[in-house]
This record gives sequence, C-alpha cells and structure tokens, in this order.
Amino acid sequence: MTSPASLLTMGVEEEFFLVDSRGRLLQEAPRTVEAATGPHPDVDLKPELVRSQVESGSEVCRDHRTLLANLTDLRSTLGSAAAHQGARLMPSGTSVFAPDDPQRVAAGSRYRHIVEHVGRFLVDDSTCGCHVHVGVADQDTAIQVSNHLRPWLPTLLALSANSPFHHGVDTGYASARHLLWGRWPTAGPPPYVDSVEHYERIVAGLHDSGAMLDRGMIYWDIRPSEHQSTVEIRVHDSVGTATEATLVGVLVRTLVAEAIERLDRGVRGPTLPHEVLRARLWQAAREGLEGRCADPVTGEPRPVHDILAELVPRCAGGGREVEFAREVLATLRRVGGGAARQRAAHRRAQRGEDVADMLARGALQVDAIGA
Repeated sequence: MTSPASLLTMGVEEEFFLVDSRGRLLQEAPRTVEAATGPHPDVDLKPELVRSQVESGSEVCRDHRTLLANLTDLRSTLGSAAAHQGARLMPSGTSVFAPDDPQRVAAGSRYRHIVEHVGRFLVDDSTCGCHVHVGVADQDTAIQVSNHLRPWLPTLLALSANSPFHHGVDTGYASARHLLWGRWPTAGPPPYVDSVEHYERIVAGLHDSGAMLDRGMIYWDIRPSEHQSTVEIRVHDSVGTATEATLVGVLVRTLVAEAIERLDRGVRGPTLPHEVLRARLWQAAREGLEGRCADPVTGEPRPVHDILAELVPRCAGGGREVEFAREVLATLRRVGGGAARQRAAHRRAQRGEDVADMLARGALQVDAIGA
C-alpha cells in the first residue's frame, strides 16, 4: 500500500458547456470533438451525456506543472474547435440559462438507455463537474482511502463551488450543481465501506433495485475506478480556469497521500454518519469558498480559506507545489471563488450574458485567474 507521496499519479477530467455568443447552450459537441481530435487523435476529448457538453481528460501526471500545462492545452484545443462551430467553452457547474431547445442526447446506445431509465427531467438540467483520479495500489486501497476522504468532501466542494445560477436565476447557493446532481439515485457522498466485499454487496443492491443500469452509474462523490487503479474524487464543480483545476488536483492528491500514510499505520477512516456528511455538504454548497464549512477533523464550522491554508503546507509535491497552491489560494481570496466571480459579473449590469462572457474568457486564460 505504501507509495511515496510525490510519486502518486494524478489526472483531471473536466466537463464544459458549449454556448453561443449570448451564453445560450449550443448542441455542437459531436462536431467540436471531431474538429479537436482530428489534428490531435491521441488526446482524451469526448462528448458528454447531452450534445451541449464536452469533456477532456488530462494525461497521467506526477507534478503540478505538467498537469497545468496539459489542462491548459486541452482547453485551448477544445476552445479552438468550438470556435469553428460558433461556440465557446463555458466552465461552470450549471448553465447560466435554461436551454432554448430540448437537449439532445449524445450518440451511443448507453446514453440513450440512461436517459430512458432516469427520465428527461434529470437530463434537461445537466451539470458539469471536475473529477480527479489519483493512482492507488488496488480497489481495497481506493475504498479505504474513500473512508478517510469523506470528511474532506465539504471543503473540496466549497473550494470548487462555481454554479450559483440556474435557469437565469441566482439560486442562493454557491453550488447549485451539487443539489441538482444529487437527484440521481446513485449520486452523493459515498457510504462508509468496510471492505471490498461490503462494497460489492452495496453495488449489487443498487443494481438489483433498478437504480442503476451498470457499474458505470455509481456516481458517488468518491469511487474506485472500474477501469484503472485509481480512486476518483467527483465532488467538484467544473471550475473557471485550468489553474483552479490544477489546484484541485494537487490538494486531492495530498489528501490521498495522507490517507495512504494513515492506512499504512493501521488507522481506519472516521465513521462519519452519512446523514451528517450530507448536511455538511449542503452547507458547503450554500456558502462556497467565501463561507464556512465543517472542519474535517473537529466538525466545527470554520472559514473554508482557513482550512485550506492549513492543508497547503502538506502538499504532496513538496516546496514548489506548496508555493503554487499558496499563490493560487491568495489570488482566490482576493478575486473570489468561482461563484463569487459569477455573481460579481452579474452585478455589473444584472445580465446573465455578462456571466457567460466572463466564464468563456476565463476558460482559456493561461496560468491565471481573472476577476
């Protein structure tokens, strides 16, 4: 189980909306991905569940500089391809505006079966997330790491909260995506799992209930990957910039490294009640980065920035990674997290179009976070 913290691999998947010049959803994902992968057949780019969404997947990385460069390149590639279809990338957990037209499902029988199974009302309120994979030894390690990371989910959600608007209205939440995504029957915080056998019993029960069609529909905020030796953390909104996505990856890898070190010492994860964790996630979704959330150790509400400031010196990648994380968080403290920046853009003229413009510009910023 032991793995030097600095050697743990990480990768980040990002989901984006495609929008037109007014910020309205455009269903151009298939042509955008085709245009992007034509000159770059080896990059991991694909349509998502509906045709107004695209997804990118980074390379397997071992340091923050490589991850940042890769995520920046992927956004640039997708952004250029989208522009040829009259579209722009919009990194946000929810679309600012309601769809003008019914959302069409991406090609593929599996996507069609999912929509038939869960119903249109889930699909028409599509959301975009940011998922981090960290390499681990095996499924058992991934499950035990999940137990250790459960109390950190509110902090990670608050850090990434970037979806205050839904159907043109400020929801009052920093992450409306968290509430919308939680309607899926197999989404939300993971249960505390004792073993691989326990995990398999839960999966079998979910399948037998009809809540999911296959194992790929386990959408918990943390889950073992079905296809590779990684633990996948899925609690985050799609974030505004590649810099923020890199920060998310860095901090998640740090927490996984710390969890593995504790497991090596025989320390099991805290058995935080599922109902309490759900309530803490609600608070994080409500308040976002500028608010408070439950301290992962004590459970007491504390400023999110204070919790993150204490985590940064422990970054698994060492000094340069610590410096990177500290600088990014200082910038976020100055200009605001994703939800705060969306609201600031809206306040200037009370226009959702201005929010979409800000998000589209930020999507392609290079190594920076703009106000």
